[in-house]
Amino acid sequence: MTDIAAPAGIEDGFEDGEEEPNMVRIGKKPIMNYVVACMTLLNTGVADVMVRGRGQSITKAVFMKNIRIHSVDIGTEEVKREDGSTASLSMIEIIVGN
Repeated sequence: MTDIAAPAGIEDGFEDGEEEPNMVRIGKKPIMNYVVACMTLLNTGVADVMVRGRGQSITKAVFMKNIRIHSVDIGTEEVKREDGSTASLSMIEIIVGN
């Protein structure tokens, strides 16, 4: 739904069509853009929304208060850089819902 912020030279690691329809990928946009995206999804009737941030965007991914958290997953992903090498990025996935 939204673009994830990737450090310079690192692709976001998502192939076209791979993204889930109820996922909000946190990036460089103002935080209210992501809050509105999450609330819009929840108001359309989806059971839960995945909020996903990687690298420097992790701190923005933890923005919602007073909402039910179904699960939190943290880990490391390897992503390809533009030069063909790989880099490790920390990531967080938070499943929230009504």
